[in-house]
Amino acid sequence: MAIDLGTPPAAPPTSAPAATRTRTPGWRDPRLWVGVVVVAGSVLLGARVVGAADDTVTVWAAAEELPAGAPLRPDDLVAARVRFADEADLAAYLPTSQELPADAVLGRSVGAGELVPGAALGAGGDSDLLQLAVAVEPEQLAGAVAAGSRVNVYLVARGGGDRGHDSGEPVLEDVVVLDAAAADDGYAASGLRRLVLAVPEEDAGRYYGLLGSLTDPLVSVAVRG
Repeated sequence: MAIDLGTPPAAPPTSAPAATRTRTPGWRDPRLWVGVVVVAGSVLLGARVVGAADDTVTVWAAAEELPAGAPLRPDDLVAARVRFADEADLAAYLPTSQELPADAVLGRSVGAGELVPGAALGAGGDSDLLQLAVAVEPEQLAGAVAAGSRVNVYLVARGGGDRGHDSGEPVLEDVVVLDAAAADDGYAASGLRRLVLAVPEEDAGRYYGLLGSLTDPLVSVAVRG
């Protein structure tokens, strides 16, 4: 005998959850203020880091080797950015904001790329170095010479008759060349090479005294190094 179980009851309808709408936080929302504080702090910290990284000053450095006694010109200098740990160190050098004296000369040589110290600077009349011009026969110039070269200068009696000076010793020793005429640039239409040397005043006087004591002097220059 068959038993009629009947039609099974229908499953109740499933209801979907109600949708919620995201609202923009209002100005009273504490999360908004926390975000503002975080952003402001990041900006302030970044500004301090950038400011510390650029804590440098600009001072003058030598564009190339500058010999003692040479006049200091703007073309001889390049700007260099430097960070000094102590402001007292900055005072020892020449800031680019400071105008160079018109008659400034170097009391000592300054190497290429070296910061120019204020102590190395003097006025033209303050230095005890004179600019001494010498005329040299090309064959009496031993070595390539240019501004910045260091040379020894000898005086020789051509005929050997003058005995007032021992020609084995330099008249001027280890002096700096301030200017050297080109090899094809004749001096006084004689074909001599003209050199301008930075010489202590007392040595310049001794040089002229020995030059005048020789009947037919011959100037010979040897380039050092």
